[in-house]
Amino acid sequence: MKPQPKDELLCPGKFVELRKTVPRGWEYAHRPNAKGAVAILALTDDKKVVITEQFRPPVDRYVIELPAGLAGDIPLQEDEPLETAARRELKEETGYEAKNWSTLGDGPSSAGLSTEHVTIFQATGLTKVSEGGGDATEDIAIHYVTMSDIPNWCADRQREGKMVDFKIFAALYLARSKSHLTAARLWF
Repeated sequence: MKPQPKDELLCPGKFVELRKTVPRGWEYAHRPNAKGAVAILALTDDKKVVITEQFRPPVDRYVIELPAGLAGDIPLQEDEPLETAARRELKEETGYEAKNWSTLGDGPSSAGLSTEHVTIFQATGLTKVSEGGGDATEDIAIHYVTMSDIPNWCADRQREGKMVDFKIFAALYLARSKSHLTAARLWF
């Protein structure tokens, strides 16, 4: 999402800028070099969820997440479609390519703080084509967790002092609710 033209730029940055709404004065963060964010619920043929783990400096901890990234943040690819970004991020972070893609949902990541908008995709028909682990600036560990084990596995990671991104649970809920099953729930 783009900031309103009348909003005041308080602090410019290469990747994030701080802005203030006029006339209300609400301060918020904006990514000037991205058109959106993507997250991917990648499911192996044996129904395991591909989870990533990486150190996140803003929270000073390792975070358990879905593979994710920005769309339109590569020079000369500012109009990159969201699904193209999702495909690129899945391969970069996990080493997988997926045959089947569907959109599960989208919405703001933190509506009171940021203009960032996240689209969650589901990817199936996975083929491992590389090691993954992220680009040169990232050190991403990959985990495979059976869908029914996600709540306990994530709770165990929290007890280890790691943080768990709630989008994991949102993606599972959305995938379940879009299936032909009668009830959506947070575990499978």
